[in-house]
Amino acid sequence: MIKRLITLCVALALVASPSYAATKKPTAKPTTSAWPPKGFKANGEIYAKIPSAVEMISIVSANKSLASQLAQKVDGVRICEKFSCGVVQFASLNGCLWWEVNAKLIGPTSATDKTTKTFGTIRTTVGQSKPKSTITVLLVSQELLGLKHSISNIAASCHHDAATEKIPSTQYQSLTN
Repeated sequence: MIKRLITLCVALALVASPSYAATKKPTAKPTTSAWPPKGFKANGEIYAKIPSAVEMISIVSANKSLASQLAQKVDGVRICEKFSCGVVQFASLNGCLWWEVNAKLIGPTSATDKTTKTFGTIRTTVGQSKPKSTITVLLVSQELLGLKHSISNIAASCHHDAATEKIPSTQYQSLTN
């Protein structure tokens, strides 16, 4: 359904584009900015994407704040080399004063029991984003990386009202204790 909607929007944009007659002098080609960003899926005014490992290299090299977050050390080890982490990108057509991102940490019950269970929840808040711009959010649990958990059920809220809490923040709530 979303792919059809995006395809329809792109087709309409191409059909609605003005045509230009040939002139003697070369003219600059009109440019259009693609929206939503490539690979993002829509849910209302929010667009989301899980970046690939290759994309992450580019994102981290261009984003000093994210690079700083990933460089944090816990017990002498980089945070996402110790704990299970996830990364998601968001964008909003209208921009947001702040974002709230909720996710679950899931994984096998044990080494012998592959039944998936929820180990905890992550709630992360991040600051303002401008209209039609992307933000990258790092989701950090406090569960050891070696347990092979994954981040799932990611949901975001784009807030248009002022925050009444500390921004940015991350809280992890373990469900196994």
